[in-house]
Amino acid sequence: MAIQFQYNKTSLQALEKQLKVRVRALPTIKNKESALRLEVKRTKDGQKALEEAFYTQMRSYEHLSKLWNEFDPTLIAIKEVEFDTKKVAGVMVPIFGNLVFEEKPYSLFRAPVWFSDGVALLKQLAETGIRAEIETLKLERLERARRKTTQKVNLFEKVQIPGYGDAILKIKRSLEDEESLSKSSQKIMRANLEKEQRKEVEA
Repeated sequence: MAIQFQYNKTSLQALEKQLKVRVRALPTIKNKESALRLEVKRTKDGQKALEEAFYTQMRSYEHLSKLWNEFDPTLIAIKEVEFDTKKVAGVMVPIFGNLVFEEKPYSLFRAPVWFSDGVALLKQLAETGIRAEIETLKLERLERARRKTTQKVNLFEKVQIPGYGDAILKIKRSLEDEESLSKSSQKIMRANLEKEQRKEVEA
């Protein structure tokens, strides 16, 4: 990124101000990046644990697969997924709240005894699966924010701060050269004036 500047004091002051802003902001952005990294790791672990729990629950009921043919899948449906949002390391993320189920009544006398256990099992599986999905959404948002923050840290640290520093140095050197040139010119002019005055006195 090329930093636009002019060789004058106004441009120098503007660049110094921009540099100060970035130098002050960098530690805060780095802290945010660290917090996001930690939160991403924690969320990944949580998501993995929920997915494993879901597949473990599924496997533990595989021996009942023949019974599921008797089960009426219309007995239970998810009516609503309640979730909230919360700020984590400066990022709004979804947080699981509750699952609201819609259950059809069924005859306890005509239906197999295990139907009530089947309904409870489906509720448990649905909740674990949806919790895992919400953790995936949360992870995606945190990952996106972490990538952006890392890019900003790199931009400040590797491009803008050194770039502004170089530009400031160039302007200062240019102004110093101008000042030296101006002083040299004044000395030459003074010497010439003194020479002229001596000539006049001698004449």
